[in-house]
Amino acid sequence: MALPPRFRKEAVAVPEGSGDKHPVDETLPPLKMVTSGLQHVAAMYAGVVAPPMIVGPAVGLSATETAFLMGASLFTAGLATLLQTLGFWKIGAKLPFVNGVSFAGVTPMIAIGKGEGDNAIPVIFGAIIVAGILGFFAAPYFGKLVRFFPPVVTGTVITLIGVSLLPVAFNWSQGGNRTAADYGSMKNIGMAALTLVIVLLMRKFLTGFLQQISILLGLVAGTLVALPLGMTNFDAVKNASVIGFPTPFHFGAPQFQVAAIISMCIVMLVCMTESTADILALGKIVGRPADSKTIEGGLRADTLGSALSPLFNGFMCSAFAQNIGLVAMTKVRSRFVVAAGGGILILLGLCPMAASVIGVVPLPVLGGAGIVLFGSVAASGIQTLAGAAMEKGENALIVAASVGIGLIPIAAPNFYHAFPKDLLVVLDSGISTGCVVAILLNLAFNHLGAKKDAALASGPEPVPVH
Repeated sequence: MALPPRFRKEAVAVPEGSGDKHPVDETLPPLKMVTSGLQHVAAMYAGVVAPPMIVGPAVGLSATETAFLMGASLFTAGLATLLQTLGFWKIGAKLPFVNGVSFAGVTPMIAIGKGEGDNAIPVIFGAIIVAGILGFFAAPYFGKLVRFFPPVVTGTVITLIGVSLLPVAFNWSQGGNRTAADYGSMKNIGMAALTLVIVLLMRKFLTGFLQQISILLGLVAGTLVALPLGMTNFDAVKNASVIGFPTPFHFGAPQFQVAAIISMCIVMLVCMTESTADILALGKIVGRPADSKTIEGGLRADTLGSALSPLFNGFMCSAFAQNIGLVAMTKVRSRFVVAAGGGILILLGLCPMAASVIGVVPLPVLGGAGIVLFGSVAASGIQTLAGAAMEKGENALIVAASVGIGLIPIAAPNFYHAFPKDLLVVLDSGISTGCVVAILLNLAFNHLGAKKDAALASGPEPVPVH
């Protein structure tokens, strides 16, 4: 989710810690290290498990396989976080930077998996591996490409990410299973509405860290209300092992399809843009402004983490901006605290029972919380567009055309039914098509042969979203 404006404040650049160490490089007492790391895990947990929860059922995975996918996502998020915080060689921003599964890839992955049957996950993983490798080698040059992703482009894409995910929340709110007798019943929708109200009330009246995890608390409260109504199912927990390793290529060897690779490469560009904005924001907050080497190292960690993630059955990784807000709020700037959080994520990933606990939450409860979670992503995009100089030039036209084309797969799912199957992998993803259109139109109106004010083309720093 997006970093709220109130967290966009700069920390004093002078180190506050003892000795010559910058606060970013300080180690804290073990107890504080673990508890502070656990806060980061709690703040990001719902965001990590949501993408596999959406993609798994959409490509035909069972509840047990989806739980396995969630555990793998926790495990790989931990690995990616360690790459960012500890790093090695020229890899890692070495800042308190949390990585996890990006929402940007959800809709494209579902589009890739359509009609692939048992090959859906291997094809998705193959595309992510290639996109990650290409992104890794592109990291040193990406700084030169960032100007082609101004707020008018990133805001449009982030908005489309949120809007594309909202139908998933609506389906969950109705029960998730369209063939079930109670699908869309007042009981299901009522439970979703109650959870939504609980989350909103918590967001309104809680403060500090508890406000940050209001969605997670809302899921717990909604599940407790659903217990006496017989809406919970503990089968996933009963069948899960206490200890288990995410077996490499559990779903089969990766498969490589050109159309799928193109789609995920587009997503990788979006993720790299978001991470760049996150690194810049975090550098200001911790008092260690990010230079080109820091950004390059951070992007290498992002892309390497994404390339390695499918080996352990995980998806594409990028920055989690809500954790940047947590750093600003707690004033704990040590990267080793976030590394401890990464270690906790790995341990959770090695405990299938812990990952399957989310399976106890009834889908209507998830749907109610999902409306806020996914809606917040769309709101982040709107917030970014607010600073995109919409009143000047053709920026409003760029947004109008990009959003309009990006909404086609959502509003008219069969719009491209007569097109070749390979093209559908890209066309059925509103995020991919909207991003391509926004980039091309931005090039046409704000770069190629157009005498525009430099501020119009570059715009202010975009608001990131994981």
